[in-house]
Amino acid sequence: MTAAIPTFGLDFGTTNTVLARPGGDGKIEAVPFRHDNSAFTAFRSVLAFWHEPGNEGLAPAFEAGPWAIDRFVAEPLDTRFLQSFKTFAASKAFQNTYIDRRPYQFEDLLAAFFARFRSHANGQLDALPKRIVLGRPVTFAGASPDAALAAQRYEAAFKRFGFEEFHHVYEPVAAAFYFAERLTKDATVLVADFGGGTSDFSIIRFEIDNGATKGQRVTAHALGQSGVGIAGDTFDYRIIDNVVSPRLGKDTQYKSWGKILDFPNHYFTNFARWNQLSIMKSPKMLAELRALHRESLAPDKIQSFIDFVEADVGYPLYRAVSETKMALSSAQTARLTFSARGTTIDRLIKRADFEAWIADDLERIDGAVDDALKRSGIGDSGVDKVFLTGGTSLVPAVHEMFAKRFGEVKIETGERLLSIAYGLALIGQQDDITPWSVAD
Repeated sequence: MTAAIPTFGLDFGTTNTVLARPGGDGKIEAVPFRHDNSAFTAFRSVLAFWHEPGNEGLAPAFEAGPWAIDRFVAEPLDTRFLQSFKTFAASKAFQNTYIDRRPYQFEDLLAAFFARFRSHANGQLDALPKRIVLGRPVTFAGASPDAALAAQRYEAAFKRFGFEEFHHVYEPVAAAFYFAERLTKDATVLVADFGGGTSDFSIIRFEIDNGATKGQRVTAHALGQSGVGIAGDTFDYRIIDNVVSPRLGKDTQYKSWGKILDFPNHYFTNFARWNQLSIMKSPKMLAELRALHRESLAPDKIQSFIDFVEADVGYPLYRAVSETKMALSSAQTARLTFSARGTTIDRLIKRADFEAWIADDLERIDGAVDDALKRSGIGDSGVDKVFLTGGTSLVPAVHEMFAKRFGEVKIETGERLLSIAYGLALIGQQDDITPWSVAD
């Protein structure tokens, strides 16, 4: 194997983004960042846009990652904050969104994000290679996702930075490649990658030549893949839908032409999804909500809902919900407390209740595993190792599902946020990347 062509491996995730590359000693390393005296490699996948006074006619200013969060926290009313925007990548319905009266296509958003990602690397990314290996889910989030469209949008964004050669690799395949570094004998491995928007599964047969040079010793054969648009964001949605939304008017009623009707649920469905919440604060939608408020049988709750939307509380609410979910990973109960515009949500959540809310989601995840096994032509007993990666794999009900099915002794974890990027960079060092790439 040669490493003549410098290559980056980029895991652009719904929640976090990690870029890995060969270091000076040839070992793969993730690009580090520093913010407020804290070092990190998982860069939050968020954007903030705002209008600078005196810059009339110019494009809005923007930031990404924790710097975007700083801006939003300091100036929430004057900041357009976008999170989970990866979920629009494969959507034909998403043509653009308007920011400060300017249309932004998905590739514009991604390019803006990477521009700030690069600038905050403190010179580490000043010189970029021509080749990049991009991770992609097996199944993109959203209704009727178009994977080829997502690939086109990714490439259109990164061409602006001088990248010329693109390879798209399934995220669980990349995680499997990283995991294979620790194998000492042949094994059939199920990789379960739980991201923010999707859960993806790949079954790969690894054959190990222990006498070969490291990096050349692994031969791999992809047996089957599957995916489902359910992951961490969906679990957050269940908490919001069951705890927050009822406090804001979900399941209430309103009057219309002498009839009593249920309040339209699609507003709360949008409110509970991070990508939709970021674009709810529009004059049209607020006008609709105010009209419904006038006829509501629970006007105080609907006013609180309008206040939440107007306050653009997506990120602080996201943090509160995510922290509660993580707390339930190690405790039987956790309290969700959140306030905005005089309305307070305060609820003790039992892990058993949370697991009941996500039960149907777990069934669909299990069904996607069934699909991967069927495509691979093997049964549960044919899996030697199960590698769990991604933050949602920390949810006890998720881990338990795999442990019950395959046995705890087969479960492996490690570098839950870095494994995909590391695997992408390792694949980028292969003489021939083609066998690992996806052609849409």
